[in-house]
Amino acid sequence: MIKRLMDTHTHSVASGHAYSTVDENLRWAAEKGLQLLALTDHAPAMKDTTCHAYFANLHVLPKELHGVRLLRGIELNILDFDGKIDMDEAILARLDIAIASLHMPCIKPGTRAENTRAFLKVMENPFVDIIGHPGDPRYDVDYKEVFRQAKETGTILEINNASLIPGGFRDGSRENIKELLLMSAEAGQSVVLGSDAHFYTGIGDFSYAESLLAEVDFPEELIFNNDPAKFLGALKHKR
Repeated sequence: MIKRLMDTHTHSVASGHAYSTVDENLRWAAEKGLQLLALTDHAPAMKDTTCHAYFANLHVLPKELHGVRLLRGIELNILDFDGKIDMDEAILARLDIAIASLHMPCIKPGTRAENTRAFLKVMENPFVDIIGHPGDPRYDVDYKEVFRQAKETGTILEINNASLIPGGFRDGSRENIKELLLMSAEAGQSVVLGSDAHFYTGIGDFSYAESLLAEVDFPEELIFNNDPAKFLGALKHKR
């Protein structure tokens, strides 16, 4: 199995329902041989997460710790079907990376057209780099339209390992993610693997995603986690 070099979706105690510190996360990433780690705590609209000032102050964190490059980021909540998010652009412009996701505590599932529109509109945002766990079966979406918009806007689609855990709260994601992978392979579009770790031992664990990648014989050259420099060049923040 190819060694993955980065994890772009991780949480610290600041998210409220995660259990490790930033230092613990980076120490584990170093032990796992990762070169790059993104800290993407939940934005303020998520119940019991941290506040606006936390993200405004992320600049105090070092750009590298324990030999691992740190991307100071955020997991935004999509708040409505027009793609509204819960952080202002002045703060987003200072961060290194931003994921945008649909979360049940922040937006209840709508119709297929409404859920799809939420993704399409948020991808128009120049500060949204990645769509988090797009395979969530609780939100019925048109994946052909989501994929088309991702390609058109340069937004990266995430293959979320936590969504593939059997019996998890996003159980049923597998077929949706498989559909996205098949479209990506056909179009030569790169994807990123995210652990969505809420405890440090989950960082760099893509075991469930790896099983699906093998099943569809997904091209290794289309996995951003193999090439951090290529990934950094693909972020909207860097353009």
